[in-house]
Amino acid sequence: MVPRLPVLFILITVMIDAMGIGLIMPVMPNLIQEIGGGTLGNAAVWGGILATSFAMMQFLFSPLLGRLSDAFGRRPVLLISLLVMAADYLVMALVGSIWLLLAGRIVGGITAATHSTALAYMADLSKPHEKAANFGLIGAAFGAGFVLGPMLGGLLAEYGTRAPFLAAAALALANAGFGYVILRETVTKANRRPFRWRGANPFSAFRALSGLTAVRPLVWVLFLYQLANVVYPAIWAFFTTERFGWSPGLIGISLALYGASMAVVQGALVAPTLRWLGERRTVLAGLVIELGALLLLAFLTSGTAVLVMIPISALGAVGLPALQGILSHSVADDAQGELQGVLSSVSSMAMMVGPLMMTQIFALFTMAGGPAYLPGAPFLLSAALMVVAIMVFRIRPQPDA
Repeated sequence: MVPRLPVLFILITVMIDAMGIGLIMPVMPNLIQEIGGGTLGNAAVWGGILATSFAMMQFLFSPLLGRLSDAFGRRPVLLISLLVMAADYLVMALVGSIWLLLAGRIVGGITAATHSTALAYMADLSKPHEKAANFGLIGAAFGAGFVLGPMLGGLLAEYGTRAPFLAAAALALANAGFGYVILRETVTKANRRPFRWRGANPFSAFRALSGLTAVRPLVWVLFLYQLANVVYPAIWAFFTTERFGWSPGLIGISLALYGASMAVVQGALVAPTLRWLGERRTVLAGLVIELGALLLLAFLTSGTAVLVMIPISALGAVGLPALQGILSHSVADDAQGELQGVLSSVSSMAMMVGPLMMTQIFALFTMAGGPAYLPGAPFLLSAALMVVAIMVFRIRPQPDA
């Protein structure tokens, strides 16, 4: 039997990591304007910088924290990360400078880079036949964090722009205390590995792409898909504030609705869609639905219509698992880990590049004297990226049967 309390701690830790972005997203427009002043467009640019810095730190430090946990133990890495995270959120709740907020996001990205350590701890606890199911629990906890984070952040925003940070600090501190009491170390002499800086290089996965020539077009499709979808976390709060005048609470509810809709689609609709259409047509169907949703969002002027459309647009999520399936089938069994490392790095790169692109476009098309007033312009850019993704997928060389 897998020990229940350590597993519960791991799941809560992963959920808090996932909540880190969504929890504060509904208050970011008001918070940045409160600290730095300026227009909503300027606040969006700073929001893109904050999001990119957070994603970059996760990308750079995830392999490092994983390697440190191999050498010095999972317990100290997880507990220290949670304590620093709690302190960081507390500092961000008190900051009066945009530069301190940026420093807080940088530290927050580092402390939230414990996903690989959490997976390693779960693997240590699990017997071989239990690993897949227990990794599924981690995926479910990560998804729950994406749904609960915006919802909780939106509700707490009614008590001020700093309330979500205080709540996040309390959650991290409480979980650190829980882990200190119940968490046992799983790294022993038998599975301890000496620390080597080479293994902590986050760019090492890209070297593997040179040996995976058959999947390069598909990797590009994945990158373009992920880059296009960055538009949602990057500008949603700013876009809905500018276009519809939504409150932080309503922004949080809309983000939670999108996360829940995505979870339902990926959990209940992917398998029957694959049986009905097959992998290739499922990918195309997903990309086309995503394209249609992006085009509509660029021009819709009714907030109610947007809320109604959210579950419909989430249907496009059937395409990503099908694309991942085709990628997996395209490489040998002994290259699966290599492939997943590449895909993880590609997704991280999209999360780093996308927010800067989308927020700059939003600022340009909402500023006085801009080329035109169109708050939905970033969605048009994402639609163009999705068109390129569809073209690359359709014209890519088909593998031999």
